[in-house]
Amino acid sequence: MKRQVWIGLMTLAFISFPLMAQAQALTSEQIGQLVERTLKTFDVPGIAVGVVKDGQVVHAQGYGLRSLNTGKPVNENTLFGIASNSKAFTAAALGMLVEEGKLKWDDKVVDHIPEFRLYDPYVTHDFTIRDLLTHRSGMGLGAGDLMIWPDGNDFTRQEIIHNLRYLKQVSPFRSKYDYDNNLYIVAGEVIGRVSGSSWEEFIETRILKPLGMSLTGSCFNRLRDTSNVIDAHCPVDGKIQVIERTKGEVMNAAGGIYSNISDLCKWVNMLLARGSYGQDGKEQLLKRSTIGELWTPQTFMGARNSPPYNTHFMAYGLGFVLADVKGHLEVSHTGGLGGMVTQITLFPELNLGIIVLTNQEVGAAFTAIANQIKDSYLGIPETDWVQSLDERLKSRAGQADRMVESVWNEIEQQRASGFPNKPASDLITGTYQDPWFGSVTIYDADGRLWFKSARSPKLTGELHHYKGFTFVAKWLDRGLNADALVLFQPGFDGKAQEIRMKALSPLTDFSYDFHDLELTRTNRP
Repeated sequence: MKRQVWIGLMTLAFISFPLMAQAQALTSEQIGQLVERTLKTFDVPGIAVGVVKDGQVVHAQGYGLRSLNTGKPVNENTLFGIASNSKAFTAAALGMLVEEGKLKWDDKVVDHIPEFRLYDPYVTHDFTIRDLLTHRSGMGLGAGDLMIWPDGNDFTRQEIIHNLRYLKQVSPFRSKYDYDNNLYIVAGEVIGRVSGSSWEEFIETRILKPLGMSLTGSCFNRLRDTSNVIDAHCPVDGKIQVIERTKGEVMNAAGGIYSNISDLCKWVNMLLARGSYGQDGKEQLLKRSTIGELWTPQTFMGARNSPPYNTHFMAYGLGFVLADVKGHLEVSHTGGLGGMVTQITLFPELNLGIIVLTNQEVGAAFTAIANQIKDSYLGIPETDWVQSLDERLKSRAGQADRMVESVWNEIEQQRASGFPNKPASDLITGTYQDPWFGSVTIYDADGRLWFKSARSPKLTGELHHYKGFTFVAKWLDRGLNADALVLFQPGFDGKAQEIRMKALSPLTDFSYDFHDLELTRTNRP
């Protein structure tokens, strides 16, 4: 809670002054009350929060449960997947190699990875190390993410690099922000080839070890101790449940790091100290100029000027999102894996850092906590972020639920009428091939149609007829929350030749890039 300062009349000659807001940081007790309320409101099993100010850790605590299965508590050392907050580590690692003269930010990628190709030959030739980090490739939002999400562990880094050439440009090169994960995987490969060690080894030896981040691992499988790690949770048929952990090794440079509040406070303090760390800041991990490069706007993300932050610009730097917030530079990033989402926020001019880690995939939880804490430091009149975001979330979810429900209602009506317009199964069954995603099989089992991906096995589910040649794929894994519309496009013989797909719900995570698939029939049963 924030308090207001009243400026009273000192003498009868003074004119009364308006109510003024004064910055007064939330206490640890108030943060605890905020988090407990957030846990209940958004149905999150566990959260950890860290706050650093002026080089000191002023708050580091865990709340709730690591796992609904074990009932064990979260503490400041509990490990969470920080997901895309790993991107800042990848950018910092490249910065180290730039400092050592082993590469330049504007080196061409093909000079370090000769086989690198994108759809457009010009873009391939001109693509730089800087471009790998700035989400301005011209490919669409999350393009190719199905190679790593939800379980594309069958794809190697080399296959992902090769398959980028099949992802078409949807905007001119360097003209538009569209978030990309796969190019950070390429950036990790650059680090490996230039340094002579793997991305994982480089991160651990050059960043984690010097900073004393002793419990952090470059990925789950490289953690030294897994006795205090969260489980992933998400709603499954309306109830929060433990789901399978995302473990894709190929995506580590984009989102693989596991860490905790205690270790991340060291990382954040180093960044706020412009690269220095250790006793009295005598050690230097990164040059001040390198931190400045990471925090320099590269790709414009949008403009707005709405209360309470009056943000005039947002831009992507190198591994960080940059914005002006009440006249201050805000440096931040979020991260999301299945069943866990995180946020790290820095205010360099205030020497302030806020870290929120959660083990449920509702971003409103970390936003509510981070916003309430930063408001208290910025002296912004009180907004109840838990209530505000809860109302906003329910409104969006309600709209999406009504849209999805209408589709399923129509499916049920058709089922009741005997599917008068349902195409015969022999018109659509067979194997379909996408150049980067691989093969998908549509098959009939006891009169029920099924969709099965060869290289992403979680994308297996029954096809329910919707209308015409359009079906809905209902995935067997209900934790995916990503059912999809599947349109079979017939040829002149009336039999399906191609498949086009898109997510059924507008709230489906963008990494389910079904819309980028171009599945073409290769054979019939």
